[in-house]
Formats: sequence, C-alpha cells, structure tokens
Amino acid sequence: MNGLPTGPRYAVVVPTTGRPSLRLCLEALARAGGRRPSRVIVVHDRPGRDGTVPELPVPAGLRDVTSVVPGPARGPAAARNEGARHTGDVPWIVFLDDDVVPSARWGEDLARDLAEASAGTAAVAARIEVPLPDGRRPTDGERNTAALATARWITADMAVRREAFDGAGGFDERFRRAFREDADLALRLLDGGWLLGQGRRLTAHPPRQGGRWLSVRQQAGNGDDVLMRRLHGPDWRIRAGAPRGRLPRHRAVTAAGAAALACALAGRWRAAAACGALWCAGTAEFTAARVRPGPRTRTEVVDMVLTSAAIPPAATWHWLRGLLAHRNARPRPPVRPPEPTTTGPARPQAVEEAVS
Repeated sequence: MNGLPTGPRYAVVVPTTGRPSLRLCLEALARAGGRRPSRVIVVHDRPGRDGTVPELPVPAGLRDVTSVVPGPARGPAAARNEGARHTGDVPWIVFLDDDVVPSARWGEDLARDLAEASAGTAAVAARIEVPLPDGRRPTDGERNTAALATARWITADMAVRREAFDGAGGFDERFRRAFREDADLALRLLDGGWLLGQGRRLTAHPPRQGGRWLSVRQQAGNGDDVLMRRLHGPDWRIRAGAPRGRLPRHRAVTAAGAAALACALAGRWRAAAACGALWCAGTAEFTAARVRPGPRTRTEVVDMVLTSAAIPPAATWHWLRGLLAHRNARPRPPVRPPEPTTTGPARPQAVEEAVS
C-alpha cells in the first residue's frame, strides 16, 4: 500500500472467529492502493477464558496500524460495535467480513467513494463479486452466496459515516447472527432521512464452505426475520429489498408432515395417507427446484434430497422460536442527519443513489 494521503481518513473493522479466510482478507487489504487505513481493528470473537486472543496472521504491511481485540462473543453485530469503539476519531468506519478479498484498486476506489459522498450520506457500499466455478453449474451453496452480489445492503464491505453510526447506536445486538443486522441499520438510517450510496470499489466474496447441512443451519435466519417485522413493520422486505422466500410453503409442508404423523398415531390411516401425500409432493417440488439449476452430480442430488426434507421443519421451528423470543421487541428511534449549513456541490449519481 502506498502512503499517499488521498481521501478522508478511515478505519477498518474486521470481526472474526479465527477462520483461515482472514489471512487472505488482510493480505489483500495490505496490497490495496490509495490511502492506508488509520487503524485496522480485528475483533476476535472467540477469545480465551481469560480474555486473551490467539495470534492472528497480520501481514507486515498492516502491523503498525492493526490491533487485535477480544470480542464479546455475542455475534457479529456486537463484535462490530466493539471494534468501532477502538477506531478513534476517524470520520469513516469500513466494516469488512473476514472472508472477503478487496481488489487491487480497493484503496483508491474507496478514497473516491468517500470523497464524493455528500454530508447526508450515511454509508457507501462496495460492489460485491462472487466468483463462481467455470465449466459447471453452481451448487446450491454457491448460488446462495452469489445472491450477495445483488443484495441491497450487506456489511461484507460497507463504509459507514461515524456520525451516522454513533447516532444510530451502532448495530442492534439483538441480532445474534450474521443476518439482517445490516438491513436493520439501513432501514433506521433511511427512516431518519440519510442516504445510502453505492460505491465503485470492488470486493470479492468467495462462496461459503459449510458442508452438507449449511442450508439447514441457515434457517435460523427465519427467527431474525420475525425480529425485523417487529422492528420495521410488515412492509420491511419491500423497503429493504429482501425476497420473501419459501417460509409459507415450508410451514405448509411441515404442517402436512405433522398431521400425517398425528393421524397415523391416532389410527386414522386414510387421513394419514392423504397428509403424507401432501408432504411428499411438497418435499419433491422443493427438491426439484433446488436440483434443477445445479450441477446435478450424485453428491449434489443426495445433499438436496436430504436437506430439502430437513429445511421446512427447521425453518418453521426457527420462525416459531422467533415469535416467542421477540414478542416484546420494540424498535429503536430513527437517526436523522445534520441540517445542511451550506449548499454543497451536486451529489454524483453513481454514489448517491438512495436505496428505496
């Protein structure tokens, strides 16, 4: 990285659990051009019992500005908030996930993104690129990661103005997973009148590797969706650009399976057969919808068959859990931008396209 003082000062916050991908992320950050970050705060969210953190692979080009701090072990929202408290007085905080790879021009493009942001811009997102394999169709897991490339607001690479971040009280730590905490902050900022910008910088997000049951574990996000509805109302998906998903179908398939089991236990075999047929039809349709766009290898098909049977009850369970856990959740007040004191230049369309 060169030391040219171009663009506003900024700090980088990277929450991590010590995954191997952190090395690639920090090495790419060290190679990026443009102005160096004033600070890099790596928040290790799995510290030892005494609060110490293990040694992490910080490249030589970042060691003089990098601090590794223990996280509170309450999820990425709390870890990001902890990291932000260690960034000093820089006007911008850039949140990076520990599994992204900033491009070679990332620093230079970030400088332009921040310099062109108007006083009413709370945050500027990067362009996310998900590299998919050549020569075959992507797997279900790869397609899920590829959806990040079109997501409206994600903290994989998000620069947030300190004034807006502090005014909003940071991320809402009721979101304990890496899911929806970014959309929640975005909607609170938008409701207050801030703008969210789309920047020029490019960051790669390799497909996640989580094994066969990753898609089943991800159904925990249905509980976070319940919290989003409590905090932002029934139209939150439209405002956040979040697709509806299959939860209504999952609930119907789960109900059919549960009814088939209950009828069988009660000796009502005809009703059990009818409900079982509905469960089979729903599961088969879901499996086919996931197999069709994929590579259709034996391993992928087996994975889709097994997880397509497990996903509907998992999704329904986490939805019910969310209804109970968040029944008394109350929204935070929106945060408003400062009143303009002077008439500034017209904002660049490429950066100041507000999310709606």
